[in-house]
Amino acid sequence: MIKRIYLLLLILPVQLFAQGIKVINPQCEYKQNPQGIESASPRLSWELESGQHNVLQTAYRVLVADDADKLKNNTGNVWDSKKVSSSASLQVIYKGIKLQASKTYYWKVMVWDNHQQVSAWSAAANWQMGLLSKTDWNGADWIAYDKLPDTSAIVPFYHGRGPKKLGMANDVLPLIRKTFSIGNQLKKATLYICGLGHFDLSLNGKKVGDHFLDPGWTQYNKQALYVPFDITNQLIAGQNTIGVMLGNGFYYIPRDKRYRKLTGGYGHPKMICRLVMEYQDGKTENLVSDASWKTAPGPITFTSIYGGEDYNANLEQAGWNANGFNDNQWQKAIVVDGPSLLNAQMADPLKIMQEFTPESKKQLSSGEWVYDLGQNFSGIPQITVQGKKGDTVRIIPAELVNADGSANQKASGNPHYYNYILKGDGLETWQPQFTYYGFRYLQVEGATPQNETNTSRKPVIVAIKGLHTRNAAATMGKFTCSNELFNRTFKLIDWAMKSNMASVFTDCPHREKLGWLEEAHLVGSSLHYNYDITGLTHKCINDMRIAQTEDGLIPEIAPEFVKFDEPFRDSPEWGSNAIILPWYVYQWYGDKQVLTESYDMMKRYLTYLDKKAEDHLLYQGLGDWYDLGPKHPGVSQLTPKGITASALYYYDLDIAGKIAVMLGKTEDAAAYKKLAAQVKSAYNKKFFNAETKQYGSGSQAANAMSVYAGLVEPQYKTAVVNNIVKDIRDRGNSLTAGDIGYRYLLRVLDDEGRSDVIFDMNSRDDVPGYGYQLAHGATALTESWAALPSVSNNHFMLGHLMEWFYSGLAGIRPADDAIAFNKIEIRPETVGNVTSASASYQSPYGTISSSWKKAAGKFELSVSIPANTTATICLPVNKTALITADGQNIKSRKDMKFIGYRDGKALVKAGSGNYTFTAR
Repeated sequence: MIKRIYLLLLILPVQLFAQGIKVINPQCEYKQNPQGIESASPRLSWELESGQHNVLQTAYRVLVADDADKLKNNTGNVWDSKKVSSSASLQVIYKGIKLQASKTYYWKVMVWDNHQQVSAWSAAANWQMGLLSKTDWNGADWIAYDKLPDTSAIVPFYHGRGPKKLGMANDVLPLIRKTFSIGNQLKKATLYICGLGHFDLSLNGKKVGDHFLDPGWTQYNKQALYVPFDITNQLIAGQNTIGVMLGNGFYYIPRDKRYRKLTGGYGHPKMICRLVMEYQDGKTENLVSDASWKTAPGPITFTSIYGGEDYNANLEQAGWNANGFNDNQWQKAIVVDGPSLLNAQMADPLKIMQEFTPESKKQLSSGEWVYDLGQNFSGIPQITVQGKKGDTVRIIPAELVNADGSANQKASGNPHYYNYILKGDGLETWQPQFTYYGFRYLQVEGATPQNETNTSRKPVIVAIKGLHTRNAAATMGKFTCSNELFNRTFKLIDWAMKSNMASVFTDCPHREKLGWLEEAHLVGSSLHYNYDITGLTHKCINDMRIAQTEDGLIPEIAPEFVKFDEPFRDSPEWGSNAIILPWYVYQWYGDKQVLTESYDMMKRYLTYLDKKAEDHLLYQGLGDWYDLGPKHPGVSQLTPKGITASALYYYDLDIAGKIAVMLGKTEDAAAYKKLAAQVKSAYNKKFFNAETKQYGSGSQAANAMSVYAGLVEPQYKTAVVNNIVKDIRDRGNSLTAGDIGYRYLLRVLDDEGRSDVIFDMNSRDDVPGYGYQLAHGATALTESWAALPSVSNNHFMLGHLMEWFYSGLAGIRPADDAIAFNKIEIRPETVGNVTSASASYQSPYGTISSSWKKAAGKFELSVSIPANTTATICLPVNKTALITADGQNIKSRKDMKFIGYRDGKALVKAGSGNYTFTAR
C-alpha cells in the first residue's frame, strides 16, 4: 500500500504541490479597515501571493455583509458579486445595496488564476461609513468658548504682519468637557469629531489615539475635516467624560509680536462632534455637541502655527477631562457657526514618528545652553524639568546656529519659541500640542542641565529630546547601493520629504508651512516610491478644487490662505499640478475615478490658460525657480520667460487629451489635440534655433523640458539631447537646472540611456548639489543647491534624484503603458563606481524588488515580480555573455522569453515570481 502511494505521488502533476494562490492585504479606498468612508460605491483592492511563476488572476468573487457572523457563513447579504471573469484586483467598485451612514460593512474576496487554482477566502476586512450629509450629524452644533465677531475675521489672510492698525489679539485656548452615561452590553462606539484649528481628544482622562494636529488644514470658509475614532474599548459602563483641548492652527493666527508668515483668522477655536453608541440588542444612542457642554480657558496661554506656544502649568485643572470633576465654575459652551462642508479626513494623520536625544550640548557666554540633536527634522521639543513654582523655561528651536553657537532663526521664522511656567511639584514633563517647527538645535533659557553648576538655582533640565512629527504615511520603498555618497544623499532627501509631509505637502516645516503645488507633481514620483501618499495626493487634489477661482486659476498654494502678489500666485508650473497630479495618481495607483472627479477643474484651468496665452504661449510666473545662476537664487535666471510655462502648458494639453479620450469626451479630446499642435508650432517658432539645435538660451532646463514634454521634432531630438550632455560636460559635470527643470533633466537623461551623466553630476561634493550640501553639514535637503544659510535648510523641492535611485540605479520602473505597475521594467544602470544597488517598492500589486552586483566579469541580478503583473528585465550585458536564470540558460527556460538585445541590454520577458539572473 505504501509503495503504491509513493508511485502515485511520483506521477502527480507538480502544480498540485506548488504553493497555492492566496489573497492578502484587502483594502477599501486604499486603506485597511478604514473609517469615514463617504463614497456611495467604495473601491476594493487586494494583492495575490503565490509560490508559482507567471500567476495572473482570471476571476474574483467578493462578498459584503452588514454583520461579521454572516460573512463567516459566506453570506453576502449586502453584495455578492458572484464569480466575475476579470483580472482586476485594484479599484473594484462596490455594486451592492445602498450604504448607510456610520454603519460598518464586512467583506472578503476569493480569486481564480491562470493555473486553474482557486484561492481560499481572504481574511475578513471591513470599512465603516462616515457621516454623509448634514442630517447624519444628528443635530450636533458647533460649540466654542467665545465667538470672533464677523467684523474681526480676516479672510483671506494678510501676507506678513498686516497693517499697523491690527493690534495685539491673542485668543483663549479652551477646554471643553461633557460627562455622560452609557449602558451595559455596548457593541460599538464611534466618535466623529472636528475641532478647529486643531483638537486634542481625551476620554476618561486618557488621550484618544496618537494623532498630532488633527484635523488637516483646509480652506475653512469652504470645508473642514472630521476624524472618526473607535472608542469602544475606552468606554466603561456607567459614567464617562469626554475632554477636548482646542488650538489655533491655520484657523486663527494671533497677532502677537512673534513671527508670523501670515496674519488672519476665520474664527476662534470651536468644535463639533457626534458619538454613536451601538448596543448588542440593536439599540443606538447618540451624544452630540450642544450648549450643555461646559468650557473654560486652558493652561495653554498662547499658540500659533508660526510663532510657538506658551503653557502655564499653574492654570491646569486636575481631572478636568475625567469623571468626578466639579465644573460648576465653568461656563456653558456657546453655539456658533462653522464650515458648512464637513468631510472625513482620509489622508493619514500626523503622528510622533521618532525621538532624538542630544548628541552634545554647549553653554553660551550668556549662560544659556544649546543642545545639538544631530538631525534637522520637523517636530516639537519635549522637556523634563524640576524647579520652583512660577519659574519660566524658554526653548528656542533652530535648524542652524550662529558663530557663537546660539540658535539662528534668521531664515526659518524669527522669533519662534516655547515658554513653560512651572508649577513646582517635582518632575514636570511638557511638549507643545498645537504647533511645530523645523530644527536640529534647541536653545534653553532659564534652566540649567542636571549635574552642571547652578549657582542661580535655576530649574534643572532633567531630560530634553526632539519629537519628529510628520504625516504617518507608510514607508513603501527601500534603497541602498555601494556608493556611500548616494546613500547619504538618499537620507538627505528623505529627511526633507518626511519633514514636509504634513496635512499638505509643505515647502518647509518652519518659515511658511504652505502647500506650494509644484512639489506635488515634480517630486511626487520620488515621494511615491518612498511613501504611501495616496491619501495626501487626494487631499491635495481636493484642496486645488476648492482653491480654484471663478475664472479658473489654480493658485500656486492650496489651501489658499493668502492671495500672494504676482508672480507668486499665477505660475503655470505650479497650477499645472491640477492636471498632472490626477494623471500621475491614475498612473501610479490605477485610480480612474480621480480623473472623472478632477475633469471639470482641469477643463476650467486650461480655459484660463488659453485666455492668458499670447500666440498660444504663456509668459507669467516664476519660471525655473531657484536655478543655479550668477545671482542669489529666486526667479529663473538662466531660462528665458515663457519656456517652462509653455512647455508644461503643452504637457497639460497632451495629458488632458488622453483623459478626454478615456472619459469618452471626444469633442474635448479633438479640441485639446488641435490646441496642443498650435502650442507646439508656436513654441518651436519662438524658442527653437534650428542651427544650434537649442531652445531659448540653451539652458539645461530649456532643452530638457522641451524634450520631455514632446515638443522637439523627432529629427532634432538626438541633437538636443547631445546639447544637454555637452552643457553639463562643459561645466565640469555640474548642474544649473532648478526646482522646475531638474526633474525633467534627470528624466530625459535616464530615458535616453545617459545615467552615466546623472552619476557624474551627482557623485561630487565640490560644486553646488547634493554632495555639496552634505559636505557643508546639511542633514536634510536644503532650499538652495549651495546650502545657503540665508534660506531654508529643510526643503524638499529639489529632491528629484530620489526617483532615479529607484528607476535608474536599481532599475524599478513602470513600462510606458503601465497602470499601477501592472507592467514592470527592471532596467538597472551600472554606472560610475557603483558595484551594487538594491531597492524594493511596495506597488499596488505587491512588492517589486531589484538587487544587483557586479565583480570580476560577473553580473548578478535578483528580482521579485508580484502576481498579476508582467515584467521586462533588461540586463546590462554584451551579446557574448552567457546568461542564466536560477542556474538555467535563459533560452531554454519555458517560463520566460528571451527577446534579444536593445541599446546594449539583453531583454527577457517574465511573469510573476522570484528570479536570479547571472551573466558571465
